[in-house]
This record gives sequence, structure tokens and C-alpha cells, in this order.
Amino acid sequence: MSKTMAINAGSSSLKWKLYEMPEEETLASGIVERIGLNNSVFTIKYNNGNKYEDVLDINDHEVAVELLLQKLIELKVIENLDEIEGVGHRVVAGGEIFSESALIDDEVIEQIDSIIKLAPLHNLANLTGIKAFKNVLPDITSVAVFDTSFHQTMPAVNFMYSLPYEYYEKYDARKYGAHGTSHQFVSERAAEMLGKPLDELKIITLHLGNGASITAVENGVSIDTSMGFTPLAGVTMGTRTGDIDASLIPYLMEKLDLTDVQDMIDIFNHQSGLKGLSGVSSDMRDLEAAEAEGNERAELALRIFEDRVRNYVGQYIVKMEGVDALVFTAGIGENAPETRANIIKNLEFMGIKLDEEKNNVRGEERVISTDDSTAKILLIPTDEEVMIARDVERLKK
Repeated sequence: MSKTMAINAGSSSLKWKLYEMPEEETLASGIVERIGLNNSVFTIKYNNGNKYEDVLDINDHEVAVELLLQKLIELKVIENLDEIEGVGHRVVAGGEIFSESALIDDEVIEQIDSIIKLAPLHNLANLTGIKAFKNVLPDITSVAVFDTSFHQTMPAVNFMYSLPYEYYEKYDARKYGAHGTSHQFVSERAAEMLGKPLDELKIITLHLGNGASITAVENGVSIDTSMGFTPLAGVTMGTRTGDIDASLIPYLMEKLDLTDVQDMIDIFNHQSGLKGLSGVSSDMRDLEAAEAEGNERAELALRIFEDRVRNYVGQYIVKMEGVDALVFTAGIGENAPETRANIIKNLEFMGIKLDEEKNNVRGEERVISTDDSTAKILLIPTDEEVMIARDVERLKK
């Protein structure tokens, strides 16, 4: 038995889980928030219900890693650092360089750095976490697990944009997708729940959270996904626009008196989506409460979100010439029964039916379709961290 850490580093945060492997038993989990700011929040959950929390100033990710490892020993979660044999890092964008997870060495770090442009909000932060752990635990197995790897099976007809072809050849301009680790996990779990081989199934996975993406998984591989060159494309999200007409960029820049295109991209990433439409919040719970109070913009935002998701579901059913299962996952997908119902109701003419009673649940793995539904509808809580830990085990030296 050995212990493996799964890491998801943000620009000012470090989210993690510690597993006993290969049993996949969660020994501890936690998050360090507000790294580099005053009053950083340091939280550890361990030993089936115990919780440690502290508020202190943590200057950078390396300090956060050192403090985390020290506390794991002090709390007797581990006796010494030698027990940790591997660490896996979530990296959002792997471009065309990484079609699968990779052992981290200097070359891999340079390659990740070279494609920061593909996910500037995420990859730089992910790389910061990698370097912090490398400095503190230089000799253990380190693995980069890429959100885009699962989508490298997409055919060119689905990943190419209708741009001059040389832009793809020279500048890597194409669809890459995201959330691949989640889509892979829930599609594999769906096959287990259905008792059928994954390579014989047509599955649509709906990762619906603050960031949201839809993926068509045919015979076990991703053939298309809603996110694009970056995680900005696709469906309406918490604060992101999803798909828009590119001509809006120069038009709105002129109207808003902006000269730096990055300012416009920041608006598309942080001030748009459910938050921008509603003027209330990016949080589905807040929007549902506002809708109940008669807020028309909150209601509109919810209907737009549901509509954009349905559009992709419809596309992918046509693309795969049918569907065996639809899988809801992530924060909204797992915890918003009404949203699930509103997305599915337009599919009833195909015989795809949601069971109202079974659907009245939050965060619990189950089948939520009727017995006579032509496709199974599943609710499966995602577990990206365990997928990361599995890849560390697979690639251990």
C-alpha cells in the first residue's frame, strides 16, 4: 500500500486529496485558500469526520505545500513524508502535445509552460502547484493529468475551426475541450452501472458546474465536446459567455471604449454567463431563489442555460445516431433537480423520460429515468481526484 496525493492548484488556492492506493481510500482532503493574500484559510478534513482549520498568512504555494505536509504529520494522518510515493496534478490544457497523462520532468514543465496561452487562467496556476511540490518533494513520482487528453480522440471534422488551415498548422488554432478527466470518469462509471461494455455505448456526459461542458462519448472515446480552443466556448456558464459571434468583440470594444482585447475577454470570462444575464449571481441556488421571488432576469438566465445545454445534447444525439445514456454530473448537474428536469423534458418525444420521484435528489448516484425510457438518465457525482490518483499509480516508476 502507498499514499498518493491529487492536486488542483489555482492562482490563489491549493485543493487536494490524499489516497491510500490502490484501495482508493480517501485519508484526508482539504484546501488552502487566499494564498498570497492576508488571512489565508487552511483546512484539512481527516480520519472520517475530523477537521482542522486555521487562518494565517501564506505567502506562496511552496509555503502552502510545506505547511500542508507538516500538518499531515502533526495530525498523524501520515507518520513521515516517505509514505507519500506519488503526486498527481490537474492541468487544464495539454494541447496536442499531451494525449495522455505524463510523468513530470523538466521537459514536461517547459512544454506545459509553452501552452499557457491555451488556458491562461488555469495552466499558469497548475504549473505553480507543480513547481511547489517539486521543490518540497523532488524525488517522488509526479504526474500531470490533462483535462484535454480525453478529447484528443476527436476527429478533425469535429475539432477544426473553419479558418485558414495554416492557422491550425502554425498557431495550434483548434478545439481542445476541457473537463476531460470528469467526462472520462462518469462515462466509465455509467458503463459499470449499466452493466455493459463502455466500448459498445453511446453516452452524453453533462458536466454542469460554474464551468460547464457537454461531451459525446462513443464506444468509450470522446468524439466531440462543447468547450473549444479555451474553456470559454460552449454553453452558458456561471460567469462565461459560452458561444458568441466573434464580431461582438470589436463592436463592444468600441462601445465600451476599450483598447485592450484582453479587457473584453475578461468580461466574457468573469462578468457574463448566468451572472451577467441575471444581475444577481453566478450561483444556481441564488438564481432559483430569485426566480421564486419573481425576478424575471434570473428566470431568463436559467432558461437560457437550459436551452444551450439542450442544443448540444440534441447535436450529439444526431452525431452519434442515437444515445444509450445521459449522465448529469458536477455542482449543478448533481444538485439541481429542476434544471435536470427542464433539460430533459424536450427529449420526451424521443422516448427519453425522467422519473420525477427518482430525480428528486441531490448528489446521490442513481438512475433517474423511467423504466420505459429509451435512454438511461444517470446522476453520477464526479471524482476527478481519484482519476488523477489512478494515473499516478499507472505511471509510477
